[in-house]
Amino acid sequence: MQSLINTIALLSGLVSLSVVGSSFYLYLNKDTLIEDARAKVTTEVATAVREALPALVESLTPDIPDTTGPDIPTTTGPDIPNL
Repeated sequence: MQSLINTIALLSGLVSLSVVGSSFYLYLNKDTLIEDARAKVTTEVATAVREALPALVESLTPDIPDTTGPDIPTTTGPDIPNL
C-alpha cells in the first residue's frame, strides 16, 4: 500500500513540475509565440482574401445588358446657316 501511495505522490509531483515548467517556458517565450501566430494568421487571411475577392466582386457587379441600340450614323447633316 505504501508503494502505491509513493507512486501516486511521485506522479503528482512530476505533473506539478511539468505544469510549472511549461508555464515558465510560455512566460519566457510569449512574445515570440504571439508574433509567430500573428504572422501565420495574417498570411492565411491574406491568402483567403486574395482567393475569394475576385469571386466576391464578380457576384456583386451587376450585369450590363447588351445595349447596342440603333446604329450610330457615320455622316452628319448639313451645316446650320448663320442668321
